[in-house]
Amino acid sequence: MDKTLILSWILLLCIPTAAVYSQYYAETMPCVPKEKQVTNLHFFFHGTIGGNNPTAVPVARANITSTSNSIVVDDAPLTVGPEPTSEVVGNAQGLEVFAGRDTTTVVVYLDFGFTKGQFDGSSISLFSRNPVTQKERELAVVGGRGKFRMAKGFALLRTYSLGKITFIVEYNVTVIHY
Repeated sequence: MDKTLILSWILLLCIPTAAVYSQYYAETMPCVPKEKQVTNLHFFFHGTIGGNNPTAVPVARANITSTSNSIVVDDAPLTVGPEPTSEVVGNAQGLEVFAGRDTTTVVVYLDFGFTKGQFDGSSISLFSRNPVTQKERELAVVGGRGKFRMAKGFALLRTYSLGKITFIVEYNVTVIHY
């Protein structure tokens, strides 16, 4: 036998070992199903790309001249109406990955946090493909917190207005939660 192998075995046998005792703790509770609730939300997303106060900021871009292959971080207000002066009811924060080859397709993860009204402190999370060149599209609601815990559902989006650096998107969201 090789001396290195013998020394390795001796060292391994000399390492003090102690039994490890652990216990998984779980309190068993009866399953009391909550009643499913359906909530319909309507609000407007106000985005600004560039300018003095952008809500969407590119953080990564490929070394090619294309709108695709970039990552944008969002922090945009959500309002009751389409006017920029309309009452703010929350904000959308998340990431957008511009990934389309032939058309501009955006894969989005956005968390819509509500700061007013009956849903103050609650949020819904969207993670979906968003074909932004289409006037109307649908995104998936994949989760939530607060009053929207264990949410699922869908968001119907319609581009309300599109300017040089600003855009407004109308959201009609159906949220199923417990």
